[in-house]
Amino acid sequence: MISLTNGKRRFTKTSFINTTLDRIQKFHEDPRALSKLTPPPVVMSVRRDNRRSITDGDINFTLRFGPFIVPWIARHEPGPTGNSFADLQVEGPMAYWRHEHIFEPVAGGVELTDRITLAHRPGLPGLLTRLAFDGLPLRILFAYRHWRTRRETQLN
Repeated sequence: MISLTNGKRRFTKTSFINTTLDRIQKFHEDPRALSKLTPPPVVMSVRRDNRRSITDGDINFTLRFGPFIVPWIARHEPGPTGNSFADLQVEGPMAYWRHEHIFEPVAGGVELTDRITLAHRPGLPGLLTRLAFDGLPLRILFAYRHWRTRRETQLN
C-alpha cells in the first residue's frame, strides 16, 4: 500500500511469518541480514558498520545497480513499538527515507510490517530515485525481503 502524508509518500508491506519473535529479531540483528535482504541484481557492500545494537548506531553502505553506485548512511534507532526498530537515511539519494521494521507476535507466528516514509529530491536526482526506490521497484524489493525473511526464519 502506498499513501501520501505531509508531502511524503508512505509504503507499507505486511506479511505473516510462521516464526518466533526471537528468531525474527535475531535474524535482523545479524550483520549479514542487510546483504541477505538485498535482491539481485543489486549488490550491497558495507563500508562501515557502527551499530551497537539493532536500535543504536549507523551503517555506511553502497548499493550497486550495474554501473551506478549509490552511497547511503542509515542511523538505526528505536521504532514505533517495543518490537521494532527504524533506520533513517542520514546521507543518501533520497530527500527523506525512514524505514520502520515492526514485529508483532500473533497466533501461530509473527506479523512483519515494513513501513517506509519517503520523499524525493527535485529534478533529475528525484526522477532517478523514483525509478529505483518507489512504485513497482519498492513493491518488488519488499516482496523479496519478506520472502527472504520467511525463508531465513520460518519454523519447519
